[in-house]
Amino acid sequence: MPLEKVYLPASSCTNAQYEACMERVLTRYAASGVHRVAHGDIFLADLRAYRERNLAKVDMQGLFPLWGRAPREIIHQFEILGYRAYVCCVDAAKLGPEFVGRELGLDLLDALPPQVDPCGEYGEYHTFVYTGPLFRYPLALALGERVSRDGRHFIDLLPMTQPPEHQANTLNPAQEAVPQSAAGD
Repeated sequence: MPLEKVYLPASSCTNAQYEACMERVLTRYAASGVHRVAHGDIFLADLRAYRERNLAKVDMQGLFPLWGRAPREIIHQFEILGYRAYVCCVDAAKLGPEFVGRELGLDLLDALPPQVDPCGEYGEYHTFVYTGPLFRYPLALALGERVSRDGRHFIDLLPMTQPPEHQANTLNPAQEAVPQSAAGD
């Protein structure tokens, strides 16, 4: 299934606006035979219930493959499988600007203050995955400027031109072969 971008209002998107946008998109997918949507929630029962209520409006169900798993186990498995991600945004009330641009992994978890959930379930941090088994090739990124605004610290992730050896279905050395039809972008 190809990636579909869903554009939300540029400023101050309300829950009602978000729900209306998602309902339009999910209604189209439901009509084409898609009946389940996967979410990465781990333990926030109120968020899971919110997602399930909204999916029920379009006759869909949620899948929660990480539900109830230990955060360190999730991050460890993420690393073992060959995924890599940068921390791209943090809540400034909980983490300093030095955390943006760091790689997600067990080293990061060891550096987090005790009040921060290891997987950022309360929105303490957000990540951008740039490589893994479902990617045709790693996304070439450069870390850019750190910016602080609206109670958050961000880092620019700047796309670089892909080297010629990654223009085709070339694999990251840590990855196993993935059939072209199953590989993500």
